[in-house]
Amino acid sequence: MASNIKKIAVFTSGGDSPGMNAAIRSVVRACAYLQIDCIGIFRGYQGMIEGDFMPMNARSVNNIINKGGTMLKSARCEEFRTKAGRKKAFEQLQANGIDSLVVIGGDGSFTGALKFNEEYGVPFIGIPGTIDNDIFGTRVTVGYDTALNTVVEAIDKIRDTASSHHRLFFVEVMGRDVGHIALNSGIGAGAEEILIPEEDLGLERLLDSLKRSKARGKSSSIVVVAEGDRTTGKNVYELKEFVEENLPIYDVRVCVLGHMQRGGAPTCSDRVLACRMGVKAVESLLEGKSNLMTGIQENEITLTPVIEAIKGKTKLDKELIRISDILTV
Repeated sequence: MASNIKKIAVFTSGGDSPGMNAAIRSVVRACAYLQIDCIGIFRGYQGMIEGDFMPMNARSVNNIINKGGTMLKSARCEEFRTKAGRKKAFEQLQANGIDSLVVIGGDGSFTGALKFNEEYGVPFIGIPGTIDNDIFGTRVTVGYDTALNTVVEAIDKIRDTASSHHRLFFVEVMGRDVGHIALNSGIGAGAEEILIPEEDLGLERLLDSLKRSKARGKSSSIVVVAEGDRTTGKNVYELKEFVEENLPIYDVRVCVLGHMQRGGAPTCSDRVLACRMGVKAVESLLEGKSNLMTGIQENEITLTPVIEAIKGKTKLDKELIRISDILTV
């Protein structure tokens, strides 16, 4: 491995996701194995500006692979968006002998790292940690699988009360402007309808679907709604009001799952993915690579230019959309 890398710093930034701790552990232990110094930066870019650093070794990351959240904490940092803030961050890295970074986060975190690299030349590799699965260049992101399982478990419990009281539930899930969580969890939980930003179901089709469900003898229904869906133009509560006005036969409830989707112990799949990406990130830096993001395609860990990961758009599986239509009879 040919590079002048002597000390790698790892940090988490933006929204947390299950598996971030597993990724931190992987980076730290890969550094230990390869005899490279490793530094943990607390609170993302804010901690970088303030010099909130901690030397880490293999024992520093004991018993965290099964924990949700991030031991290094996370924060949004407006100051890093300024030249003065980035200059402070660079000076802190220099003062501590840090010559490269592993950034665990989403597109906002990668955008900051890319700008930082342009100005100061600090090499970095990104690990996509976000439950939304909205990063181009990887089939799945760290935390996505755990979030799916959390949502399905929640919907299973909601269905129990929906069936007991003959109710229609609108269950809003995260996903920002993409419908990966909604589509997959909706199919997995047997939802009657799935509303996602990528497919405009329309209010009339939704009403027709609910009428058909009632006519076929369904006493309760679950409709999964991606938070980025704007079927009514506004929010899920207005969708509830619209259905109540047009289909008074339904007793309608709304359940917004919210930030519970970010928490909990990561699944085995997320742990393994994070471990593989962490090792790849360290090895890539030592090979002299930079401005790249780790990903997984066809079960192989890959590298994608960060600029493509930021600007590219993920695509929903059209086959899953077709299957969803079939299974809602």
